Amino acid sequence: MATQFLRRFFAPQSLVVIGASPKPESLGGVVLRNLLEGQFDKPLWAVNPRGYDDVHGVECLRRIADLPRPPDLAVICSPLRSLPKVIDDLSAIGVRAALILSGGASLEREASLRARLQKAARRSGMRVLGPECLGVAVPSWRLNATYAAQPIADGSVAYLGQSGMLGNAMIDWAAGREVGFSHLVTLGDSLDVRLPDVIDYLNLSSKCRALLLHLESIRNARHFMTALRDASRNRLVLAIKSGRTPQATLDQLPETPGIERRDAVIEAALARAGVVRVEDSDELFDALETLSRLKPPRGDRLAIVSNGVGPALLAIDKLIDGGGQLAEFGETTVAALLEAGLDVSRPGRNPIDLGGSATPADYLAALDIVTRDPQVDAVLVLHAPTRLAPAQATAEALIAARQRYRHRLLVSWMGLKEALAARAAFNRAGIPSYLSPEKAVRAFLHLVRYRRVQALLHETPPSLPFASSPEIRQRCHALIDASLSRGRDRLTHEETAQVLAAYGIESAPSRYVADFEEAERATQTLPGPWAVKVVHRDNCEPFRYWREASRQTSALAQDLEQPGSVVDAVVRLGERIAETLPQSPIYSYCLQTMQRGKGSWQLSAGITRDPELGPVIVFGGGGYKIDVMADRQIALPPLNMRLAEELIDRTRAGRLIRAHSEDAAAEITQVAQLLVKLSQMASDLPRLKGLELNPLLLNRDGLTAVDFALDLGERAVQAIMPYPEELRETVTLAGGEVEVRPIRGEDAPLITQFHTRLSEQSIRYRYFHHKAVLSMRELAQLSQINYDRQMAFIAVRRLPLAEADEGQAMAPEKRGREEMLGVVRVWNDPDNIRTEFSIIVRDDLHGIGLGRLLMEKMIRYSRQVGTLVMVGTVMTDNQPMRRLLKQLGFTLVTNLEEGVIEATLKLNAPQSEWQRHRLEAALD
Repeated sequence: MATQFLRRFFAPQSLVVIGASPKPESLGGVVLRNLLEGQFDKPLWAVNPRGYDDVHGVECLRRIADLPRPPDLAVICSPLRSLPKVIDDLSAIGVRAALILSGGASLEREASLRARLQKAARRSGMRVLGPECLGVAVPSWRLNATYAAQPIADGSVAYLGQSGMLGNAMIDWAAGREVGFSHLVTLGDSLDVRLPDVIDYLNLSSKCRALLLHLESIRNARHFMTALRDASRNRLVLAIKSGRTPQATLDQLPETPGIERRDAVIEAALARAGVVRVEDSDELFDALETLSRLKPPRGDRLAIVSNGVGPALLAIDKLIDGGGQLAEFGETTVAALLEAGLDVSRPGRNPIDLGGSATPADYLAALDIVTRDPQVDAVLVLHAPTRLAPAQATAEALIAARQRYRHRLLVSWMGLKEALAARAAFNRAGIPSYLSPEKAVRAFLHLVRYRRVQALLHETPPSLPFASSPEIRQRCHALIDASLSRGRDRLTHEETAQVLAAYGIESAPSRYVADFEEAERATQTLPGPWAVKVVHRDNCEPFRYWREASRQTSALAQDLEQPGSVVDAVVRLGERIAETLPQSPIYSYCLQTMQRGKGSWQLSAGITRDPELGPVIVFGGGGYKIDVMADRQIALPPLNMRLAEELIDRTRAGRLIRAHSEDAAAEITQVAQLLVKLSQMASDLPRLKGLELNPLLLNRDGLTAVDFALDLGERAVQAIMPYPEELRETVTLAGGEVEVRPIRGEDAPLITQFHTRLSEQSIRYRYFHHKAVLSMRELAQLSQINYDRQMAFIAVRRLPLAEADEGQAMAPEKRGREEMLGVVRVWNDPDNIRTEFSIIVRDDLHGIGLGRLLMEKMIRYSRQVGTLVMVGTVMTDNQPMRRLLKQLGFTLVTNLEEGVIEATLKLNAPQSEWQRHRLEAALD
């Protein structure tokens, strides 16, 4: 339901408090006092059946039906048992938003009460926030509908949490740090209004410049990720997640197979959404202060200047543990430091120890040198007070000279008494200051982390190495359907090999035999030495690990030199499995040529499924006799090559390949291509529950899956909507065949080239001003879209194949390179009421019907997804576009004030009263 009626929670034109009384312990009375103290200046009433004339000077009525008009917002503080009737009574007079602060342990015990409350709200179409929440505060609207113990200051930070008590604590923490709020919301039990709904609403607020999130659980992962990615593209988003350990988790969700900690999935999701995650409440405000004041550095190389080696060593430990780097000074910097004689511990090296006798002038001299070094991304200045360098005097010297330093400066003036005034001076000067070296380094790592997650959000990846096809999907669905029809929830080893082959993933040459006689015959056609594995039900389950490594190889025999040894192994292993695992029927025996690990990297990769966030890609070191989960890292699909390489680089296996492989770049590319193929598989095969490739051998011959397992489950929904492959189509125009397909992140180079083929007039018609070139950020925004909220169809055609030299294979990049001919886009609002379009076609292709084709495809798509109205703005002199829109049925209205034409096309009829109201507002 997204933002349906949410305006009434955050900007109500009138308000009623249900259950308010003058008693000191009255929850409703506290809320009413907060509203009055916050100077809420809209109509305000109280309702209490006890018949008070007024509560704290506010008119009090006996019944909801006695209200003079329906208020925008009802704040409910009534006893739990009365809630369903209160909701019905509010609905009867036309109230559309209710904030329920009532709560308590009895709500958990009375599941039927919750169900009745939910039913009453849904029957009326009312939006309900809560129950058991702190409330809502919007200081700029003079709204404090909470039971908070102190006033809430106005500001530009929005806080959105799930715990009322933590919300109370946040108010106090923020007051102590002089942080004000644009919005403060706690959701409580989330009966109706959910976290993504409020994020969507806040995304529309220009006053909200930073968003602080407290998460306990994630529901509706796709809506959550879509809203969060939209938010972090436009403002700083910080998140704290409770329940990192199983003991601290309220929702008893099952573990994610193949992953040691479910919390790692949350970490990956937040990073993919461009969000910086922090560990605790104190760190939340530290990160907010740092990221609000400093732009992220270019890299993670930190220089340290200190008047003692001890504090510097503490900072270095924190830096390395957090994944940062100690900067290595260039030759010019080293020479300058040696000449100045500033470093008393390790002259010319990082950190710079100025010694206990350092003066303010020594600090400035050191900073003058290191801030010129291009190999330094930021500088941390540490200070312990001495008589030669008093805290205040040294701080004032640095503040006075700060304009001449181009690097990011962070400072830690240690101590509670002498350093207090210095830290206050730094804060006034806009230089982030921290109580300890460790906190300062943690702040630097927040900057590094923010740069990294934002780069992932806005990067433009290289071309896809693989694209699936309807034939591939059909072949794999047939295998899956056949297995399910036989009552099997997993594929056999042989069937899994066929799925891998369909996606271009090479597996070790294998023969599948029923008994020892077939095994002996198979040795005649398969080169030795051999390995034999029993394919039984249990070892067709991915991520099935035992505490003892020997259990993983109990169905395996290796290094068999003679056919007779193969026969003996089949008999012996079959008897062993029948005896030890009688519940696990044997499907076949897999005979393989031994895949020697010597000279190979042993890896593991696969797909698993998280109970909240859906399919997840895993990668790390592999092998039968190691703890594969120790090095395993994860990422949410869909992946492109850069996201895949980022996943690889987070693993020890990936770092070893980069450090020690003779051809590291090529091998990393091979692994990244495999991960992209797994990502595509997760998108194409929603019944695929888990897939494990282990071991996966990487060597000069390529990448080979030696062992693998695949199981099935209910259809899964990815947290990030995958590429809508089904929307591709090929059409014939005057110039030949053209493919019309959804845009993808890898199309940024096509957009760049396309832009160079546009005339100034075409650019002006599209952007309403001249735009000679597109920035990298603009390219990312145009090519990387949330398919849930946006759609862009591009028309492309293949250029003629380049001619290869005689006897030479054709380079892949010359095989029918694409060129972009035109693009149509829409941007949907979160409620899917209104979508805004834009279209542009290359100048040399005007008049062949391409613009009409693109617009008609987008209109069909928008109707199919249920959007109510399509709108757009056209310049008055764009006569061809005006004619096309008229022919397509758009209504054109001249906006004399703006000097443009406003085009409107109704697509679908509203299905509810709310949709009708929203549509009227959209067209107003």
